[in-house]
Amino acid sequence: MSMTAGPRDLAADTQSGTTNCSHDCMDTKPIDLGDIEVLQVLDEQGNVNPTRDPGLSDEELLSVHRAMVLSRAFDARMLTMQRQGEMGTFAPNLGQEACMIGQVWDLTKQDWFSPSYRSFGAQIQRGWPMERLFLLWSGYHEGFPPPEGINDMPFSIVIGSHVLPAVGIAMGMRRRHQQDCVVVNFGDGAMSQGAVSEALNFAMVDKAPVIFVCENNGWAISTPTQLQYATTHLAGRGIGFGMPSIRVDGNDILGMIAAMREATARARNGEGPTLIEAVTYRLSLHTTADDPKVYRDEAETEPWQQRCPIARLERLLEQRDLLKKEAAEAIRSECDALVLEARERFRNIAKARPREVFDHLYRTTPSEIEDQRAEYLRRLDRKGVD
Repeated sequence: MSMTAGPRDLAADTQSGTTNCSHDCMDTKPIDLGDIEVLQVLDEQGNVNPTRDPGLSDEELLSVHRAMVLSRAFDARMLTMQRQGEMGTFAPNLGQEACMIGQVWDLTKQDWFSPSYRSFGAQIQRGWPMERLFLLWSGYHEGFPPPEGINDMPFSIVIGSHVLPAVGIAMGMRRRHQQDCVVVNFGDGAMSQGAVSEALNFAMVDKAPVIFVCENNGWAISTPTQLQYATTHLAGRGIGFGMPSIRVDGNDILGMIAAMREATARARNGEGPTLIEAVTYRLSLHTTADDPKVYRDEAETEPWQQRCPIARLERLLEQRDLLKKEAAEAIRSECDALVLEARERFRNIAKARPREVFDHLYRTTPSEIEDQRAEYLRRLDRKGVD
């Protein structure tokens, strides 16, 4: 891959984190695996590297901005609803909007996307109605299957378990001589799972048209990157399997789109897989069951607040006279309103159906389960529950 090094050291960004952990290996110097190309197109001041600019039109830039703002608005509303008891546990993606939108921006309807559990911004961009995602995260089974006509896998909770099936889909594409591709994302913690290494190997040997996107957000729950791996980057693991690999500034939406375009072009041309390590940061909670103040110094997040992917793009749009501050605020208000409308649609269809809880367990229900169902239904009858 022909990639241009960016103006700042992304390796330092992911290795400089502080933690309350006193493990001895905190003093271990990371091992440099050699030169891995680093891509940054849009810097924190809104300046663009013209040699790697993916060349989005003014309308496309505004659409990308709106998609990221909508993702953040959905994230914020989900957190409010969870705290009010209306949502289940979920994984916020505050600060990772460029990773999410950038990795699916150029995918077609024929391409496949296999998401992890922090991917609702990408799912919205892929066509998932927001009310369906509300249903999913509030525990209604009808929210879980992908909508009709959208080639997405259900997201995975078990870390890294979805990566091998994504490779399997891509292997099938190659055997059918399709010029489509698969994008699968996962976090830095998943890179420690053996299944992910197996997936990288299978994909490279088979030249499967799959793009692996590792969202390196600095933390695998409470484990910082310097306790996860003893190297300066994760992209080198792709090199170990012979796979073209790249580190991208994951808070740079133009960098993400540029890297993805080159990777998808390789996949469609029969040249095989690519590993993209998107260096970003988890500004919020691992999940709503988590309290990061227990294991990290929150002052660590301050530099990453300045690297906000939305603010960065807005600086560019303002420089090009495409978006004034008042218009940006109006877009935020519009996106908030869209999310609230989806919330109301969700509330209108989210009706508990307790009599159906046994309906989707077995094709042929064992007799002991039928006995349990009968007792359960009798209790509902006694309580007058429909």
